Amino acid sequence: MPNLKDLVILVTGANRGQGKAIAEHLADLGGKVIVGARNYESAIEVVEEIGNERAYPVQLDVTKESSWRTAIKDIVDEFGRIDVLINNAGILKRKPFTEISAEEYLELINVNQVGVFLGMQSVIPYMEKQGKGAIVNNVSISAFSPIAHSSAYAASKAAVVAMSKSAAIELGPKGIRVNMIHPGGVNTDMAKNGEEVPAYYQTVPLGRIGEPLEIAKAVAFFASDESSYCTGAELVVDGGMTLGNGNDEE
Repeated sequence: MPNLKDLVILVTGANRGQGKAIAEHLADLGGKVIVGARNYESAIEVVEEIGNERAYPVQLDVTKESSWRTAIKDIVDEFGRIDVLINNAGILKRKPFTEISAEEYLELINVNQVGVFLGMQSVIPYMEKQGKGAIVNNVSISAFSPIAHSSAYAASKAAVVAMSKSAAIELGPKGIRVNMIHPGGVNTDMAKNGEEVPAYYQTVPLGRIGEPLEIAKAVAFFASDESSYCTGAELVVDGGMTLGNGNDEE
């Protein structure tokens, strides 16, 4: 089991869904987890659930450079370092290609792509001084296996993959690792859009939708020294969805 004892770990979008599960799991593994969220009150609520001795809230709008500067300064002032960044915050919009507006497209780019860019740039100087750091970008199988009505979302995620790999090359000599998780369908409100789990997931090879904790466990691997010789790597956690339909009926 990965050991994250005493590591200072920032998780963005950690007030719900996959982000919350990641924050809880990394705290269980010994990490000092920073719960980042645009809604500060919800970040405080998650910290209270995890325990004030194991978690710390920060207000963070990932699309704003000034918000990143303030959040990272707060973390470093409080803990003296930042060891791991989990870029998890993201949004999903599904519309036909001809119907999504430029404004909606840019919103996806700003949150899913620019937010990751700003986060990486914000922590690198501190990790470089430490001579060590880990960045884990929670991306999506849509980056390489998109579905209909998700062109803008897929584009924002694919850009993160290219950026992560290029950054991994540059940052490796500085002791900073950059890796990626690619979840498939995960049992969260964002994925289900307030509805029941679609019957489709019964047809994937593992016969079900993924659970947030399963994504958190993959994140923990890349956050820890268990993955000390991994950088620019991609871990797909999709129940075999991208392999094809698991239904044996013709």
